[in-house]
Amino acid sequence: MSEEFEANTMDYLVDLPFATVDIKDVCEITDVPEINLERSEENERNNKDQAKKRKKKQKDYQPNYFLSIPITNKEITEGIKILQNAIIQQDQRLAEAMSRDGSFHVTLLVMQLFSEDEVNVGIDALLELKPFVEEILQGKPLTLPFEGVDTFRNQVGFVKLAEGDHIKPLLEIADTAKRTFQEKGILTGENTTFKPHLTFMKLSKAPWLRKKGVKKIDPKIYEKFISHRFGEEMVHCIDLCSMLKKKQSNGSYHCESSIVIGQKPIGIRDLIREALRRERMGLQSKVKQIKELLLKPETQAKIRRELFEGRFINNSNQGDDVDCSATLT
Repeated sequence: MSEEFEANTMDYLVDLPFATVDIKDVCEITDVPEINLERSEENERNNKDQAKKRKKKQKDYQPNYFLSIPITNKEITEGIKILQNAIIQQDQRLAEAMSRDGSFHVTLLVMQLFSEDEVNVGIDALLELKPFVEEILQGKPLTLPFEGVDTFRNQVGFVKLAEGDHIKPLLEIADTAKRTFQEKGILTGENTTFKPHLTFMKLSKAPWLRKKGVKKIDPKIYEKFISHRFGEEMVHCIDLCSMLKKKQSNGSYHCESSIVIGQKPIGIRDLIREALRRERMGLQSKVKQIKELLLKPETQAKIRRELFEGRFINNSNQGDDVDCSATLT
């Protein structure tokens, strides 16, 4: 059981969008003069406490949301289906490990959002990300070419992103997204290396495969696609998606919110997204004004005064009712 648990745990970690995670706990203690020895000891205790808290956060960190670039180019998706079918023909058992049509995407960032309030904070961060992305792109389209196939530790099969000028702005967008979400207090994982890729299969989707003897993806089953060109995807939006909520009817992940990127023919979906975005921004502005109004001392004094007067009137009315009933008696 322990070996199986360890194996399943490794599968889940490999399943995450970031393949390389180097976690190091570093506790730096600066030197202080001997005259401040007591303060130094206190700082050392504080540093140890903070290190323990960081370790606990990392231990409890379980991503359940992610930022993604959806892949919608039919040339790419059809090419992936051909690849998947070629693999299944060699081993029927791997059919359950394949990613479904509609769920193909490139992950920019994974995060942990516990409550609906935190999800709303994540949506706010996504909306704030839009002008930063537009500044990075400078009005130029971002096109992602996909070529070749590889795996992460022989557990996750993916289509590779080809090298080129698109890598730099994509990395900048991913880094800016991480910073934007972290500034909102969202836990995104401190030590993750971003390696953009397009997943087409994961052994962790079918844990029973391990019991059947399938513990690794054999490179021979995809060797014909090692240098295959799958096509190019022009980035038109970034979605905030849930890993756990029920998927949509087309197979795509549940999307909480989305921002439109670059130039793209306007469709009904884009119009709805933009309308919702504007409505949300308007509501956020009104809520902010209400909060600021409620925090003003004069407003709080007025509320307390009206509450006091209300209680005084109620008490007086209750007293009148008692006197009236006593008189009738």
